[in-house]
Amino acid sequence: MDNTNVVSGDNVMAKEQKYIYIFIKRIFDFISSLFGVIVLSPIFLMLIILVKLDSKGPAMFGHKRLGKNGKIIKVYKFRTMVVNADEVFQNFTEEQKKEFSINFKLENDPRITKIGDFLRRTSLDELPQLFNILIGNMSIVGPRPIVEKEVEKYGEFSEKFFSVIPGLTGYWQANGRSDTTYEERVKMDMYYIDNRSLILDVKIIAKTFISVIKKEGAI
Repeated sequence: MDNTNVVSGDNVMAKEQKYIYIFIKRIFDFISSLFGVIVLSPIFLMLIILVKLDSKGPAMFGHKRLGKNGKIIKVYKFRTMVVNADEVFQNFTEEQKKEFSINFKLENDPRITKIGDFLRRTSLDELPQLFNILIGNMSIVGPRPIVEKEVEKYGEFSEKFFSVIPGLTGYWQANGRSDTTYEERVKMDMYYIDNRSLILDVKIIAKTFISVIKKEGAI
């Protein structure tokens, strides 16, 4: 028996399964995000009003992140910080800056507004990313899109990281969310990329929903 033909046949089958998965995943993303935008429109309006009343500045903004193949995309979010967040950051203590440089997050961040704190704890600040999913530069499930400074955190795994479309939620959010270290996050992202499937995606969506309800960390 020719083992070369067996291996070749397995590769073809694997590619077909991959394309079927990507096709079904995109259909699911489009339908669910369109449904979400329509059904949640009253909540969008209410949150826009609350953000505007709480502090000066736009209710939503597009934050520059790196998507598939390292392409710059605008990830839409409800604003959770004061408009002069960059200026406030410059006044951080050295300890605060060091803490932020390690995991790109800060306990008791003074830049976050009152409504912004609520939005982050409930992950409602991420709702506008339904528009990203609708247009196709994000998916419901996938590694979270990162900023340019975070690329070094992935090191040798950066190329693999950029091989997939980033997601609204992912494996690390479903298994610890912001309570995990960045090193653990990288490992979880790589695990997802190596093992992604429709079944795994469904499990991640379910676990993320439970984490949000229990308020375990924040996306």
